[in-house]
Amino acid sequence: MHWIKIARKLQGISQTGLHYTDSEYDRERYEEIGDIAAEITTSLSTLEKSEVVELQAAEFGYATPKVDVRGVVFRDGKILLVREVADNGRWTLPGGWADLNESAAESVVREIREESGYETEVLKLLAVYDREKHGHEPPFPYHVYKHFFHCRITGGEAVTSHETSGIDFFVVDELPELSVSRVKESQIRRFFEHLENPNMPTDFD
Repeated sequence: MHWIKIARKLQGISQTGLHYTDSEYDRERYEEIGDIAAEITTSLSTLEKSEVVELQAAEFGYATPKVDVRGVVFRDGKILLVREVADNGRWTLPGGWADLNESAAESVVREIREESGYETEVLKLLAVYDREKHGHEPPFPYHVYKHFFHCRITGGEAVTSHETSGIDFFVVDELPELSVSRVKESQIRRFFEHLENPNMPTDFD
């Protein structure tokens, strides 16, 4: 994780420098720094260097963390989870990257609908976690802030998508195998605590 942090920092310097510099000499140096960051990331992840370079090329401007949104939906004391096609059938809270031109709340409502079929409304922001501080695996080339929203079902029905192959509700002591890249058991247990104590403040860090 120490070297992933270094790689992210180097990529941030490269990205920000390329955005602001007018010097061709400096541009070459910043591109070289980006290439070093890609080499480090490749050595520590399952990604090919070409994939890392492609991810880097999609980023521009001042380097900032990416925003992941997750919906925490309860029904009859159970929590809604979806089975991820992309992670060997492991389960997670519905969600994903926040989209441009949407608020975080709008993004999580869309993600829940797309991945589970349920229409929801947002009740409360339960937590904003730094992905790196919570032991998610594998490490990402991005620095990520994870936003967890308590949402209430307002309509719809369970429908799988190209991203999900299962939809179900679980009690806290009978959770399925989780996609720990996306959510940890300790986080889900914490959200059950929020359900029991709705006046708890939003968690962060």
